[in-house]
Amino acid sequence: MYQYDEYDQQILNERVAQFKSQTERYLAGEIAEDEFLPLRLQNGIYVQRYAPMLRVAIPYGAFNTQQMRVLAKVARDYDKGYAHFSTRQNLQFNWPKLEDCPQILADLAAVQMHAVQTSGNCIRNTTTDEYAGVVAEEIVDPRPYCEIIRQWSTFHPEFAFLPRKFKIAVNAVPGEDRAATEVHDIGVHIIRNDAGELGYRVLVGGGLGRTPIIGEVVREFLPEQDLLTYLEAVIRIYNQFGRRDNKYKARIKILTKALGVQRMSELVEAEWQRIKDSATRLTAAELERVKKHFVDPAYAALENNPPELVTAKAENPAFVRWLGRNVREHKQSGYAVVTLTLKQKGTPPGDVTAEQMDQIADLADVFSFGELRSTHQQNLVLANVEQRQLFTLWQKAKTLGLATPTLGLLTDMICCPGGDFCALANAKSIPIAEDLQVRFEDLDYQHDLGEIDLNISGCMNACGHHHIGNIGVLGVDKKGQEFYQVSLGGNSGDRGPTSLGKILGPSFSREQLTDVIAKVLDVYVATRHTGESFLEAYKRIGHDTFKEAVYGKAD
Repeated sequence: MYQYDEYDQQILNERVAQFKSQTERYLAGEIAEDEFLPLRLQNGIYVQRYAPMLRVAIPYGAFNTQQMRVLAKVARDYDKGYAHFSTRQNLQFNWPKLEDCPQILADLAAVQMHAVQTSGNCIRNTTTDEYAGVVAEEIVDPRPYCEIIRQWSTFHPEFAFLPRKFKIAVNAVPGEDRAATEVHDIGVHIIRNDAGELGYRVLVGGGLGRTPIIGEVVREFLPEQDLLTYLEAVIRIYNQFGRRDNKYKARIKILTKALGVQRMSELVEAEWQRIKDSATRLTAAELERVKKHFVDPAYAALENNPPELVTAKAENPAFVRWLGRNVREHKQSGYAVVTLTLKQKGTPPGDVTAEQMDQIADLADVFSFGELRSTHQQNLVLANVEQRQLFTLWQKAKTLGLATPTLGLLTDMICCPGGDFCALANAKSIPIAEDLQVRFEDLDYQHDLGEIDLNISGCMNACGHHHIGNIGVLGVDKKGQEFYQVSLGGNSGDRGPTSLGKILGPSFSREQLTDVIAKVLDVYVATRHTGESFLEAYKRIGHDTFKEAVYGKAD
């Protein structure tokens, strides 16, 4: 992973000192609330329903065990002993005191972490595939390109106050998109053209929230060295023409829809032609400099399916089940990619205690070269595990509650913090997740159902990505009461084309919701073909079949 040089560290240290002074002056009454607002947002601090929330950046989901242990210490010393991994691969503390935030940021800076640009109308954390660099099917490791975007976008003076927040995702696996690039402001697909040259297909105008839209291609092939100049052209057009009079219409997806993708492409192309040969254009030397930070670890020469693994599989059916769901093939012979699921029953999805964080760091040190990945699905990945050590790792992870064999199944749900924390939420999300975890905890049933994405959001801002869940749940306000709207048929692009879910009908109370989900699942079980997934069955039999099962036949 990328290591800061002396200039990176100096900039970060200066930012921490600057914010410490700003906070002290605000608490002393020397800075007004409206003046302090943009200052705290620039440092990742929101004011939530009951306390500030500090969002820590984890660039493209990659971090190390030293950083994890500092995060654990922050959770223990300044919060309530836990933290929350978000869908953007970041980490959030929900209970810090504002007066402690400067010291927290100083502690983070000491291990090359920060909260810069995790909030506000700026370019946010660039995300990618949590399996980047370790799966054979990718075109190239996308992490260096994410790092290049991070360095370019951080403190970019022209893009500090965009019309609205701006999100970029990068994918390098053909036909699979674990980064959900098509619902980002900009989606970058790393590809090769017919001549074998490396470059990018660029999508613009995707997003969820109040107006969910799937992004559209504005350039089919962009040469490798033109990445930053083209991104700069796109964001300049957005900065110039994006609406600032209405925050609900301020995202680039609204601008792209209003202009039409053809006109948007023309504007971007004209701006890009003007700046494409500027100093921002990547050089071969710069590409190589960054790529050197992402070399493979010192893999041993190992065979696939070693005797230790064969014996463990023969003697432990539960271990085999975990292997089938939470472990995937590695590009390197004798190694595997392991996902630790943060979806234990009774725990909000994505939450992890300080003690678990320390223990996960220990696991990563022993089993995965001291490296960790956070995922879009709010889990953690050990990307480089020797196959001969899988059984030992499984035993240790199981004692920590991190080996639930449910990756990709119904209870591996995405869930935002909702009304328990967020001032924007219309309804609570975490109790809904808990209800569903309890109702559908039977592992045999979940494995029989197969892969189903269930996503929960507490409001239309869609932090839980309910629009792209195969089953989506949205909290709504109904005459001052919390109700929940269900949608079906969404997909993030990880298993087939990206799609937006269709609303099933009128909303339900919390007490009704698990029965409604059960009825939806019953339709699937009763009508599926052999080997057919929930999403495939939904597309085949149609929305109305599910709707009728839930609401009854229309008159």
